[in-house]
Amino acid sequence: MVPLNLPQFKCNIRKNDGKYEIFDVIRKKYVALTPEEWVRQHFVNFLIKDLGYPRSLVSVESGTRYHQLKKRTDIVVYDRNMAPLLLAECKSFKLKLNQSGMDQASLYNRSLQAKYLVVTNGIQHFCCEFNNGSYTFLDRIPMFEE
Repeated sequence: MVPLNLPQFKCNIRKNDGKYEIFDVIRKKYVALTPEEWVRQHFVNFLIKDLGYPRSLVSVESGTRYHQLKKRTDIVVYDRNMAPLLLAECKSFKLKLNQSGMDQASLYNRSLQAKYLVVTNGIQHFCCEFNNGSYTFLDRIPMFEE
């Protein structure tokens, strides 16, 4: 896989039935190593190791509902009261980030109401703060304790 604009980390990769898998420290199992998963695992590591988000408050690929539709969020981090704090939508490093990625993340956030919304392809990262029904772009992803 390609280097990303995220800190490198020692990840566990194995080959299973001819396909590569990467160990997900949150789900505690090996998952298919796709370009999007490569970004997701690096971003989870970045949140935990560099920004101080507690591993126990991070959820990966959990379900949410928007109206009657079931949706699957890439990463949700909760605050210490178990309220959604940060929602991250991960895209393949092969894709250029665009408005549709931000639209997808904000659609998921309509039901979650997380304070921070991040869209990343591992190369670029966009972070917004959600407040009173509107988003403000931030110049960085906040630390957990901010």
